[in-house]
Amino acid sequence: MNAAENLPVNHHADHPGFAGPIGALVGLVLMLMGRPSARLAADLVGVSAADTVVDIGCGPGSAVREAVRRGAAATGVDPAPVMLRLARMFTPDGSVAWTTGTAERVPLSDQSATVVWSLATVHHWQDVDAGLNEASRLLVPGGRLLAVERQTKPGATGLASHGWTRQQADAFAELCRSLGFADVTVGAHKAGRRDVWAVSAVRD
Repeated sequence: MNAAENLPVNHHADHPGFAGPIGALVGLVLMLMGRPSARLAADLVGVSAADTVVDIGCGPGSAVREAVRRGAAATGVDPAPVMLRLARMFTPDGSVAWTTGTAERVPLSDQSATVVWSLATVHHWQDVDAGLNEASRLLVPGGRLLAVERQTKPGATGLASHGWTRQQADAFAELCRSLGFADVTVGAHKAGRRDVWAVSAVRD
């Protein structure tokens, strides 16, 4: 297996993040493109009024608002102030909590979530082990973890590389197992017109 086929799951961890007018523009694009993934995520974990959802890397908040529409309490977490400003702007009723944080450091209490998901952001995490340990800390026993990433091809470059190959999806699943998550599965799905990988797991 060559290096292009064996990339780490966080192969864009060096991404500088989003800020300023360009960041705002990207956020608006993400809001439009993120709705199918938001619906898919909510369907896959079966979000209901019994849930408290934490969205790691929430961006402009499409998936958080979808969780709230299905009755859940929800918190959106993102490191980029510009994304959180957009998220608040498009959630004027105050139904969602928003907070600054990263996958590796979420300013919420232990066992405060029944669902933790990260949609199209794990490939940007600085430290995947730390991010998964943080997800485990946030989840109640039996809580559900979900990561969704666009399907990419080995050797893809530029924007086309932002996502996971099958090998990367499997590698993330194996990391989940090694850190104590149970019932870990990898599935191929459609989010609108996009082919995506979804890795789900349960906190013991």
